[in-house]
Amino acid sequence: MSDLKVSELLGMQRALWERNAGHWDPLEPAFARNSVLFMLGELGEAIAIIKKRGESEIVSDPALRRHFVEELVDMWMYAVDVLLRYGISAEEFSEVYLAKHARNMRRDFPLEHSAYLKEQP
Repeated sequence: MSDLKVSELLGMQRALWERNAGHWDPLEPAFARNSVLFMLGELGEAIAIIKKRGESEIVSDPALRRHFVEELVDMWMYAVDVLLRYGISAEEFSEVYLAKHARNMRRDFPLEHSAYLKEQP
């Protein structure tokens, strides 16, 4: 069983881009918005599976689960494209991710969002 590193994802996605360089947008910041939009489209496909089939089927039906995970993988591939297009390294991503995680671990989400949790008149 594999457990991919951010650096491996970046390398794999760069290799895929290099294989398709003549047909795909350049790995430049100006084209990152396209990757974000495609990423959201893939997330929409995952959402559609949740809406149409439900959580219990995703957990219990191996073929559906595989399809659902594939949509999430598509989403991640576009997210990695965004990192490549903005020149964000595995180290920079990891540093910011770890800092954000540490900050989130100290947060009190219910308290911060109490206004949203209250019923409106």
